[in-house]
Amino acid sequence: MPHTTRRAFLQLAAVAVPAGAVLSDQTVSASAGVSDAFPSQPRELVEEMVVVAHGNVARVKELVGRQPTLAKATFDWGFGDWETALGAASHVGNHEIAELLIANGAHVTIFSAAMLGQLDVVKAFIAGAPGIQKTRGPHSISLMRHATAGGARAAAVVEHLKGVPGADDAVATQPLTAEDIGTLTGVYTFGVAAADKLEVTASNGALQIGRPGRFARGLMHLGALTFCPTGAENVRIAFAETPGAMTVTVRDPDVVVTAQKKRS
Repeated sequence: MPHTTRRAFLQLAAVAVPAGAVLSDQTVSASAGVSDAFPSQPRELVEEMVVVAHGNVARVKELVGRQPTLAKATFDWGFGDWETALGAASHVGNHEIAELLIANGAHVTIFSAAMLGQLDVVKAFIAGAPGIQKTRGPHSISLMRHATAGGARAAAVVEHLKGVPGADDAVATQPLTAEDIGTLTGVYTFGVAAADKLEVTASNGALQIGRPGRFARGLMHLGALTFCPTGAENVRIAFAETPGAMTVTVRDPDVVVTAQKKRS
């Protein structure tokens, strides 16, 4: 990047540059690695923070020790399936990581409280916001499943939630046949660029959808070959047979993209 552009950037960033002063090579060098996302934290770093918060204690300590604000990291895995670092630790039942994140500023939620066995906190959430127990966490995971992930420490929360309507509500899904899976899997194209594709794959009798090279999102079959992705129950992904092709349409709620897979 030219020095004039770098200087303009530093001025916009409210760095005090006295009139007539010339930026030193050291100042310019220190700014050479500034990403286009700045002042937002790099997407790759945020993604890594949420990933390792599922279970890599050593890396979590390293990242938070260097940048404590990463304790609040939040990442969208697709279609609005937002997950915080604390949310990741909570649904897998990792007490150590959850407590470390909270100690560094992560925002406590009803899901983290349930996993950590904080019964009074869970009761207070429900009393203060009736119906909140029906809200699902990342990847459409219920409040009860978060409590169950907490193990013996959260046993009292699990017992309490058994009497709370909606605490273990799951998305009502319909089965898929092997024929359905064979018909729907494949690569769907919506543009001319190499990345203008959606890949539908099968795993353990269920479907996933994603862009090439990215994390695939699980699909929950609502019936009639219409799905919602995990963690985004209001999004609709519908498949339909069209002349010479199979078509998939994504709505959120308006049409986001329509892609086709040519019949062989």
